[in-house]
Amino acid sequence: MEWIDNLLFTLLLGGGIFWFARNAAKIKRNINLGRQIDINDNPSQRWKLMAKVAIGQSKMVVRPVAGILHIFVYLGFVIINIEVLEILIDGLLGTHRVFAFMGSFYYFLIASFEFLALAVIIGCAVFLVRRNVLKLKRFMNKELDGWPRSDANIILITEILLMSAFLFMNAADGVIMSFSKLTGGMLMPEFAEAANKIFGENAVVGSGLYFPVSTYLTGFLPSNPIALHYIERGCWWFHIIGIIAFLNYIPYSKHFHILLAFPNVFYANLKPKGQFTNLESVTNEVKLMLDPSAPLPPADAPPAKFGAKDIADLSWKQLMDAYSCTECGRCTSNCPANQTGKLLSPRKIMMDTRDRMEEVGKNLDAHGPDFVDNKSLVGDYITAEELWACTTCNACTEACPINIDPLSIIVDLRRYLVMEQSAAPAALNAMFTNIENNGAPWQFSPADRLNWATEN
Repeated sequence: MEWIDNLLFTLLLGGGIFWFARNAAKIKRNINLGRQIDINDNPSQRWKLMAKVAIGQSKMVVRPVAGILHIFVYLGFVIINIEVLEILIDGLLGTHRVFAFMGSFYYFLIASFEFLALAVIIGCAVFLVRRNVLKLKRFMNKELDGWPRSDANIILITEILLMSAFLFMNAADGVIMSFSKLTGGMLMPEFAEAANKIFGENAVVGSGLYFPVSTYLTGFLPSNPIALHYIERGCWWFHIIGIIAFLNYIPYSKHFHILLAFPNVFYANLKPKGQFTNLESVTNEVKLMLDPSAPLPPADAPPAKFGAKDIADLSWKQLMDAYSCTECGRCTSNCPANQTGKLLSPRKIMMDTRDRMEEVGKNLDAHGPDFVDNKSLVGDYITAEELWACTTCNACTEACPINIDPLSIIVDLRRYLVMEQSAAPAALNAMFTNIENNGAPWQFSPADRLNWATEN
């Protein structure tokens, strides 16, 4: 009846992959709601940047404790996928440790995975303590109240459970392999066959077949081989069902950054920090003003828009930034406005942008493309007070481990307030008037601009 297990596993795997692909396609759709821009310049520089920042985790280790622990979890996630590949093949074909033919190299791999699994457990446990016991300030900000804080805990606890199941599975498997060799393969021959491939037919049985980390768990296991078999199979199913469930959880979670961090760094802004982009609509207006022979826009062209009011006015890269944010809060903890008690939190800007994208996406699914909810990112999610608290110092973009750029969103939303709403603070409006009339932000005539040099 093993084919029933294989059939159930195949249906479970196919359903999990289908559901994940469906939700990932919705996220891609939501990102493409943004304005289309071309970012294909300097490919070699972009590959180097991705190798350094995303793969090499260079900005994570700026804070060594969190950085090193994150590298444990990151490596565990990346490398243990080889072990997951074996589980998938075993589940589909009904084999047991299909890669065991690699012999001692296979043992080396499994031993490495066990050390990585232990490192992941330690890393996640420390992260839980930092968030829930030590209560680090950047994890206590009010934008994390509710679901975002629960989401982080769910992710960490799930990873601990998945790695624990992997280690207990190996522990039970090691004992069963020893037992099977002792009986000459009379009981559970597939385990004896795997043991012979990994350790050799003449390997010493008993404690010698255990794996380096999971061997310390054998004291928690029963000695009955049937019970051991149930535990090994139970951990195997828990591990793989947990992975498939986790795969389908991440599109609803900040953990989607494990997929988007790499392209997000690749398409990061390569221009010097502080260099603002020119609005094409403004540039065209200036050209028409300075050069009467400049071509006029088509008569039926829609009116030009200035700045960004909602997500459709932001670029797809800015929207990808929002989905890539892992809410670590390094941007906010480095923000001088936030440190001085201002309302601005760059992390909240990214979270609000993502929440608005999710809302628009759900409206599209429920009501079709013509539905208008009369809401917008500015006003309904982000207030003018937050936007004007920003000093444009770029500390948030410098601190982000994956080169997210909250400042570009803040600046585009500000442009909307100024150029579409005329809603700048009074001091800025006075400065704009001075620039327009005097060519400088001060209330002096251009002819008097050097008077300061003659003052006593």
